[in-house]
Amino acid sequence: MDKVTLGPMPYMSVMPTLLVGANVNGKANYMTAAWATVACMAPPMVCVALNKTRFTVKGIDENKTFSLNVPSAKHVVETDYCGLVSGTHEDKSKIFKSFYGKLKTAPMAEECPVNIECKFFKSVDCGSHLLFIGEIAEIHADKSCVVDGKPDTAKIDPIVYAQSAYWHVGKQAAKAFSIGKEFKKK
Repeated sequence: MDKVTLGPMPYMSVMPTLLVGANVNGKANYMTAAWATVACMAPPMVCVALNKTRFTVKGIDENKTFSLNVPSAKHVVETDYCGLVSGTHEDKSKIFKSFYGKLKTAPMAEECPVNIECKFFKSVDCGSHLLFIGEIAEIHADKSCVVDGKPDTAKIDPIVYAQSAYWHVGKQAAKAFSIGKEFKKK
């Protein structure tokens, strides 16, 4: 297989599209982010990279809480808008209906099928971005998206970000932690 070098860049083939929620000056604010992942299993933690200049960073610093909201593809317009417009210049508190959980200061978008309520754990300065690590206080999910006690990806229809575009999740390729058992050593 012929390979070409592309130079260093922040590349991952696909990333989840999320809405990061934080109260800033007492108002809910949502921003779009795709640089996020699971950070730890026990205790359960997630992380998201945010540009240091983002309005949302103020809210996380102010309250030590934030949320990661998983929008479905039917909310792609609102989701993208939250990434185009800064809370510094526009009040985004009415784009989604906000609710609050255990932590009382991490706004969550009711329209999103899954909401991850996080207590700030630590931030890491990575250069242009801060990597915010949050301990999961609670996961809120629409009943219609839960199967066997877990969020169901097909029912959520999450937005995936890749190559400056939004995508739907495709069909399942195989069952994880299972298909590898079919491997035959050469």
